[in-house]
Amino acid sequence: MFENLSDRLQNVVHKIKGYGKITEDNISEMMREIRLSLLEADVNYKVVKEFTNNVKEKALGEEVNKSLSPGEAFVKIVKDELTDLLGGENVPLNVNGNPATLMLVGLQGSGKTTTIGKLSNYLRKNNKKKPLLVACDVYRPAAIDQLKQIGKELGIEVYSEGKSNPVDISSNAIKYAKENGFDYVLIDTAGRLQIDDLLMEELSNIQKEINPNETILVIDSMMGQDAINVITGFNDKIKLTGVILTKLDGDTRGGVALSVKQLTNLPIKFVGVSEKMDGLTPFYPERMASRIIGMGDILSIVEKVQNEIDEKEAEKTAKKMMKGNFDLEDFLAQLNQIKKLGPLENILKLLPGAKKMGLDKVNIDPNIMKKTEAIVLSMTVEERRNPSILKASRKKRIADGSGTTVTDVNKLLNQFEEMKKMMKMMSNGNFKMPF
Repeated sequence: MFENLSDRLQNVVHKIKGYGKITEDNISEMMREIRLSLLEADVNYKVVKEFTNNVKEKALGEEVNKSLSPGEAFVKIVKDELTDLLGGENVPLNVNGNPATLMLVGLQGSGKTTTIGKLSNYLRKNNKKKPLLVACDVYRPAAIDQLKQIGKELGIEVYSEGKSNPVDISSNAIKYAKENGFDYVLIDTAGRLQIDDLLMEELSNIQKEINPNETILVIDSMMGQDAINVITGFNDKIKLTGVILTKLDGDTRGGVALSVKQLTNLPIKFVGVSEKMDGLTPFYPERMASRIIGMGDILSIVEKVQNEIDEKEAEKTAKKMMKGNFDLEDFLAQLNQIKKLGPLENILKLLPGAKKMGLDKVNIDPNIMKKTEAIVLSMTVEERRNPSILKASRKKRIADGSGTTVTDVNKLLNQFEEMKKMMKMMSNGNFKMPF
């Protein structure tokens, strides 16, 4: 996502930081590069023109803070303007109600049904409340079955009346939700290959019947600028409250995300970042702007760790590590915690300066962690708590049980001992950086 745009803008930032002062000439040169990079990212030309004009005007009229270099001031201007372009601030879902109702609409192929599953999973996980999925796509073959399969995978109930009238289904689903203590009702509506009057009439009728808290359009970000026409087409017929962009982890230039708010005045509420059921995240314009210009996204890392890692368990383990009492049982518990964070390379990409350090290209083989886990799981509890008893015969048994070699077992044990030594030295204040 935004890879080429990010490269180009980071090059501009690097150049401008090298200038002693901001002048009409060097700003004009930088603005040409920014203009080209945004157009290549498929950002609408009207948006590009307004953005570059704003940046240039502020850069030349800026009274640079004495504590900042001109380059740093320019970077702040670009970041602030990008943030505004992306929507300014995060707009949370309106989930007030008993139950709160969310209606998802979109064209066929946008990932709407998968997205509604992801959204229900997100609401349950983060708000600790009970969602109900409603199957109102009664036209697309297997749409109801797909939603039921997603519900089964997530352990979330799906309300369905087969091929009945979608307006009646949605109304009955809300009654069912009230009677059975559901907090959210998420309605999966029908899509079409293109916008048509029948589709819009049905969506409008559902909207009038249930008066949802949110009517959100799910749009494929790989559509490019056509996505703006689709958003406008839906919004002209039914009142939308926001947009979810799918497939931002794919080969997309990102122009839609940078054009939506400016051209439609609708906020991006969530973005799809993977095909997995936890691959939906709230959209934070400022964080995205920081990532685009290479400043990282530490807040998202912190949030992910807070959501996935057991704080008390982590604190307990940290104390054991500092005292040198850390054993392979603790190590296994930490492995399981780390696995919850997902692929580690995705975390590394969010660090400031990740591109400069080459962290955006890091590819961590998931099999390494699987192999390590298999070796530790092949040990008895006694062996994990006291690795010193691991002699040749035990190591051979562990290697056979984990599908590895004795060399692999020895390597893990050596690395574990080195880690313990380093942690003990750090706790004693005797550790020195090896550079």
